[in-house]
Amino acid sequence: MHSLVNLFLFVSLLGLARCGGSKSATVQKKPGIDFITSNSMESVLAQAETSGKLVFVDIMAEWCLPCKMMDKDVFSDPDIGDFMNENFINYKIDAEKENGPVVAMVYQVQAYPTLLFVNSRGDIINKKVGAIYHSELMEMARSALASVAVP
Repeated sequence: MHSLVNLFLFVSLLGLARCGGSKSATVQKKPGIDFITSNSMESVLAQAETSGKLVFVDIMAEWCLPCKMMDKDVFSDPDIGDFMNENFINYKIDAEKENGPVVAMVYQVQAYPTLLFVNSRGDIINKKVGAIYHSELMEMARSALASVAVP
């Protein structure tokens, strides 16, 4: 019986050792939008200034069911993710935590989610209150890009 227990412990420890992985192991990126979750809107705007991109802002709350639906069904879409990641700095902020209440106050957020496209100065280009689906998000994004395009 002791040898069976020892064998089980050995196999378990061997399995745990393998699970530790190496430092060179690659982490598979999830499809969809890569959101920055910084506590500072200023640092996100600075990144937008440096990159020459607009910022897509998802102002949400942890308890918000439409926000969760968008995370699951819209923001996780690989095609939307590719387009948004290529063209925007994407920023997700919980309006009820850390710097979130300040951002929500500045942008006069009344409900969640509130979706914004802003320039590097923080000026609103497009704003939508409430959940939207794939086609409407893409329409908003293209409209935001077109509004700042050089003629």
